[in-house]
Amino acid sequence: MNQFYSSQSSNKDKPAQNHDIIMKNRKTIEITGVKHVESFDHEEFLLETVQGYLAIKGVQLKMQNLNVEQGSVAIEGRIFEISYLDDQDGEASKGFFSKLFK
Repeated sequence: MNQFYSSQSSNKDKPAQNHDIIMKNRKTIEITGVKHVESFDHEEFLLETVQGYLAIKGVQLKMQNLNVEQGSVAIEGRIFEISYLDDQDGEASKGFFSKLFK
């Protein structure tokens, strides 16, 4: 299931947004600094954040809250994995799908 939500606004003077992750008992996760919700289903969320692409995996995942203006997302369910899908080796930036399907 592909969904797309964008938190980009036309205000270019806006300061750089912070990126925080708060997890409570592996059941709820709150994420700030979200630029796009690329896709989600009950087993995985793929988010573009100000720090790179973020994958959240688990079971019975559902979006509890989405605030597009503030760039925040809250997800609930049983969370198994949180990982960034970027290279920290200093390589040139690759496309989204090449990162996802390594």
